[in-house]
Amino acid sequence: MQKINAAVVREKGGAFTIECLSLDEPREDEVLVRIAGVGMCHTDLVVRDQYFPTPLPAVLGHEGAGIVERVGAKVTKVAPGDHVVLSFASCGKCTNCRGGRYGYCIELYGRNFSGGRPDGSSPCCDAHGARVSGCFFAQSSFGDFALAGEANVVKIPADVPVDIMGPLGCGIQTGAGAVINALRPGAGTSIAVFGAGSVGLAAVMAARVVGCATIIVVDLNDDRLALARDLGATHTVNGGRENPVEAIQAVTGGEGAQYSLECTGLPKVVRQAVDSLRLTGVCGVIGVAPLGTEIALDMNGILFGRTVRGIIEGDSVPDVFIPQLVELWRQGRFPFDRLIRRYPLEQIEDAAADSEAGRVLKAVLIPGRAAGR
Repeated sequence: MQKINAAVVREKGGAFTIECLSLDEPREDEVLVRIAGVGMCHTDLVVRDQYFPTPLPAVLGHEGAGIVERVGAKVTKVAPGDHVVLSFASCGKCTNCRGGRYGYCIELYGRNFSGGRPDGSSPCCDAHGARVSGCFFAQSSFGDFALAGEANVVKIPADVPVDIMGPLGCGIQTGAGAVINALRPGAGTSIAVFGAGSVGLAAVMAARVVGCATIIVVDLNDDRLALARDLGATHTVNGGRENPVEAIQAVTGGEGAQYSLECTGLPKVVRQAVDSLRLTGVCGVIGVAPLGTEIALDMNGILFGRTVRGIIEGDSVPDVFIPQLVELWRQGRFPFDRLIRRYPLEQIEDAAADSEAGRVLKAVLIPGRAAGR
């Protein structure tokens, strides 16, 4: 076993504390990654708060990126020294996985939220030998090392800054993929994005990439709305001062948007995102809410041709989509790095507080060893 430093949350809503843990050596299909940077995602915080009941104590973190340290005996996809992004886990064998729809794997919840490997074991224990959930999204990357599965490791070019690439593994992939892979708006179409966090702004950048002519962003934060305009939004709406549905209908000549994307997880905003559609419009729902949360919709609004669908991980095949996003970033067409602020891993509580207060869009934690400390 290897000693690592990692951020552990031990109780519902509790603080992240840096602890020395023991981490297993890689099994035959596993990859040990030295983490260069790891994004903090909204999902990390809602699991800390037990919206989804991953067993605690746990090492969270699921937007890791770094350099391969060691690999298991049967790993052929990557080798020591490769630069990688860590993404979500899927079984690779069910009907949905075989069809390339890995985000809808029948084992998705267990492989990403159970805190253990498929056999129930965790690779992590604390100084007393007690189990710590260490397979969050098959990586648990809030530390200086993470153990991932071969299947959820994505090789990227060695000449891009690996420390900021982790968010491509989940949040940025989710927002961009929701547009590019799931909704697939054609050039010249209209889209309304509800929520200008990192996921929503990734969707805005993607909408610009695919050629949407009208890109409307709804949020309560004027600074975020200004950034949305810089990143490609053609119109912005402050939902605290205007009725978003009426504003979107006005922008679209009374018809409504052809596509909408709900990124907040708030039921009333889902309703607005659906009601802002034109007839035959499509609303994608990607905001995370507590298990059991319900929404109310006008049945006649759906009857007349509107579609509402959930989107997981941007309908992405990570091995294909993440390298595409890296290339778009290289070309200056997908500047997701503008959303990022770096924090030392030791300041994870500051990063969490700033994220929840809206002072930062995408916190990226840099472990001490990666930062040379």
